[in-house]
Amino acid sequence: MHFMYFDAFLALLPKIKMQPLPGEAAHAIMSPPERQAAMKKLDWDTINPRNAAVLVYFYPKDLITHLVLIVRNSYEGVHSSQIAFPGGKVESYDLSKEATALRETTEEIGVAADEIQVQLPLSEVYIPPSNFRVAPFLAISHHRPEFNPDPREVAGIIELPIASLLDDSNVFLREIATSYSKNIEVPVFDFEGNIVWGATAMMLSELKQVINQALKG
Repeated sequence: MHFMYFDAFLALLPKIKMQPLPGEAAHAIMSPPERQAAMKKLDWDTINPRNAAVLVYFYPKDLITHLVLIVRNSYEGVHSSQIAFPGGKVESYDLSKEATALRETTEEIGVAADEIQVQLPLSEVYIPPSNFRVAPFLAISHHRPEFNPDPREVAGIIELPIASLLDDSNVFLREIATSYSKNIEVPVFDFEGNIVWGATAMMLSELKQVINQALKG
């Protein structure tokens, strides 16, 4: 499949919503063995993770289905300069995790919440290095949004064609310095030189499986 028109993606959405979420099985495909070992040692009663939410946001660009990723600014922290979904930490005033994802998307890339239609939640991902549990939400707009990224948080915007996600040839092993080890081989997505790994890659892995299952159905 070289591309998918947005009309075809909209027609596929009901099937996507019916798919069982593979969760950790899909996440494990794009996570290093060190993370899997760390997850087995977790004591959920004592870690008390912080909550975050992100938006997996689809829209048409030149009639073709795309989703948006952001390049985070460099800063002192474990997620500096990484490619991610728009999103962030749940605040006390957020009514829900979905509300967090929408608010953070507006703050980071300048798209108003009323332009976005949330469709379904995907499986949450726990990130041991930062002790965050991240809730992703699949959402759409029927037109290409006008991005106005906040320069304090966002260094760049990547408009990713859905075909690039579904293309198995974009998955590689790369040696990366992580919080688990200085240099370990990590499964990554390489989208024309944009390297996506960690929690974002894990969420993309589940998304890819769910879409492929819907296409088969």
